[in-house]
Amino acid sequence: MKITRRFTQPKRSPYSSIAFEKRASSIRNTDGSKVFEMTGIAVPAQWSQVAIDILAQKYFRKAGVPSQTQPVKERGVPSWLQRSVPAEGAEPNTGERDSRQVFNRLAGCWTYWGWKHNYFDTEEDARAFHDELCYMLAMQMAAPNSPQWFNTGLNWAYGITGPSQGHYYVDPKTRKVLASDDAYTHPQPHACFIQSVRDDLVNEGGIMDLWVREARIFKYGSGTGSNFSSLRGENEPLSGGGRSSGLMSFLKIGDRAAGAIKSGGTTRRAAKMVILDIDHPDIETFVDWKVAEEQKVAALVTGSRLNNLHLNAIIKACHAEKNIAIRFDRRQNKALAKAIGDARLALIPANYIERAIQYAQQGYTGLHFPEYDTDWNSDAYATVSGQNSNNSVRVTNAFMRAVEADGDWGLTWRTDIEKARRSGGTAKPRKTIKARGLMERIADAAWQSADPGMQFHDTINEWHTCPADGEIRGSNPCSEYMFLDDTACNLASLNLARFYDEASGRFDIEAYRHATRLWTIVLEISVLMAQFPSREVAELSDKFRTLGLGYANLGALLMIQGIPYDSRAGRAIAGALTAMLHCGAYATSAEMAAELGTFPGFAPNRDAMLRVIRNHRRAAYNAPAGDYEGLSMAAHGIDPEYCPSDLLRAAREDADRMLSLGEAHGFRNAQVTVIAPTGTIGLVMDCDTTGIEPDFSLVKFKKLAGGGYFKIINQSLPPALRKLGYSDSQIEDIVRYAKGSATLKGSPGVTVERLRERGFNSDA
Repeated sequence: MKITRRFTQPKRSPYSSIAFEKRASSIRNTDGSKVFEMTGIAVPAQWSQVAIDILAQKYFRKAGVPSQTQPVKERGVPSWLQRSVPAEGAEPNTGERDSRQVFNRLAGCWTYWGWKHNYFDTEEDARAFHDELCYMLAMQMAAPNSPQWFNTGLNWAYGITGPSQGHYYVDPKTRKVLASDDAYTHPQPHACFIQSVRDDLVNEGGIMDLWVREARIFKYGSGTGSNFSSLRGENEPLSGGGRSSGLMSFLKIGDRAAGAIKSGGTTRRAAKMVILDIDHPDIETFVDWKVAEEQKVAALVTGSRLNNLHLNAIIKACHAEKNIAIRFDRRQNKALAKAIGDARLALIPANYIERAIQYAQQGYTGLHFPEYDTDWNSDAYATVSGQNSNNSVRVTNAFMRAVEADGDWGLTWRTDIEKARRSGGTAKPRKTIKARGLMERIADAAWQSADPGMQFHDTINEWHTCPADGEIRGSNPCSEYMFLDDTACNLASLNLARFYDEASGRFDIEAYRHATRLWTIVLEISVLMAQFPSREVAELSDKFRTLGLGYANLGALLMIQGIPYDSRAGRAIAGALTAMLHCGAYATSAEMAAELGTFPGFAPNRDAMLRVIRNHRRAAYNAPAGDYEGLSMAAHGIDPEYCPSDLLRAAREDADRMLSLGEAHGFRNAQVTVIAPTGTIGLVMDCDTTGIEPDFSLVKFKKLAGGGYFKIINQSLPPALRKLGYSDSQIEDIVRYAKGSATLKGSPGVTVERLRERGFNSDA
């Protein structure tokens, strides 16, 4: 493939136009306690402290980096692209301290694998690919998902290996699935996994095996989701006699396992999705799971504080009585009697009341009773279950129609479904409930605990590119990736604001197209080089080669243009940018298919995939609902009345190119885009808003999973106000108000005189 340069020049460093400087990173809790600190970090000068802190704490490799390396010569690999190993006598256990080390190992590893497997026409194309990626990373124009930062290039740049963890990879030449020899020669760059689980306790592919596969994924910084609807519900018969304990008992095991693992060996929490079909017999308990567990947290918080208060009051009342003879007699010690009465009214357990008196009798003047709080990192949340996964219910059109009609809904045993499948019959429900009542239960649970989410099974499968290989039943933890079980997707996101020029008010369409093409190639190469947590995931990920290119900072992009997020203009711009990304990525996939071949699963799915592609093109042209093929729910196209003409024209050009190239060559990848939340990479790109979301607050405190807080100010506020016609002085006042001044000077209600009147001295 030919790679053109847009941001760099031949024979010059990709960083030649970028200023770097030494900075420090320190992350503290709100009480001032230190969580992390690193000094002497080399970073691009324009990076904010938040981005630096994320890079230093999360993405720098902290150990195993040699102080010096030497190249490993390989036939046909240019000298600048050869992988490295520790030089003889080198200090073996240093860490990364320069952002260019990270950019180089990422871009170098991608280019190395691409070169070895014929993705580039010439060495200059490979060099251009490498340099353009280094530039875009340094300029915060794009970023891959976190597992790439954690794992990619560690072997290529430093010779890091590590013991094999039970992963598998597909040999690019023989197409055979092989066991990985070590942890990093084939890295784990994929963030998103969907895994199957069979109704089997201990055998391969079953329940306990899933927890092992999940652990492999969490260890290297990725997340996984599974649909557990194949598992029997509570009281269903077991083959050996007896009754099943039900789905929920096993979900709690997986939840505990996920909570024990720090994802990527860092302070990221494990990311996990649990999905259940709406007709499962345990659906009601599943819907209420997090609500019930969070109510336990409330009970722990309230109960611990009440116990601490009243038990110590009892001990205090004992010792307050001067007459030793009646000190512990609740009938004569009136203070003790009142303390006991108050404790009983507060529902303090009787045995704890007696224990407090016994403590006092032994001479103790106080009782230590730990208090819990509602912090999501606290012991209270660690004590209850259901806190390490996102939960979703899988609903069908039939269920939603039953909700609208206030009809009945049946819950069916899994064993009955299996019997019906074997006999060719239809399973009858074991329990019937009101669909609307279940929907109300879902809504109430989501309002209380933010779970469960809803996944619309029929709509998802109407946009499925590979239906010949089965239905889509699940998703990754954040639900942006929906595809077949036992597949994986690696992600990258473009920072939309970096493609917008405030001075001219124009979005750089050609730069956006260029970035879309290059990052689609990055993600495709990442499939080639990757290892996977099971043989099945390795095989199917190679067969379908799904990618996840997306964007971030849409909310900020609209804000700096003075366009309301929830407006027709905002939606039209979002639609055009998404169409350009999606169609451009598919066009690149077709371009790669012409050179390297289609994904192995393309042929049996060709007609279905091209139907989906045609529907995407219709959306770019805002076609009438009746023009779409095979949809039960009408798609929303780009409104030409509100979309800027240049964006609309570009979106339609890319849609035309996607379809024509796809019809001619097929596609290299079954899917190419997702819009991810970008919770961490959005910060390293200095995005003011994450993913496709609007900004929920101009000033935010972001708490990190491993401790510490960031105070984040939306940097898009001044240009947005300027666009809306505010003067510089007005903007300054608004920004100062939003940020806070961190001083009481100028406060009309708090003056030095008033403070002195209330007893404060000059030092205070």
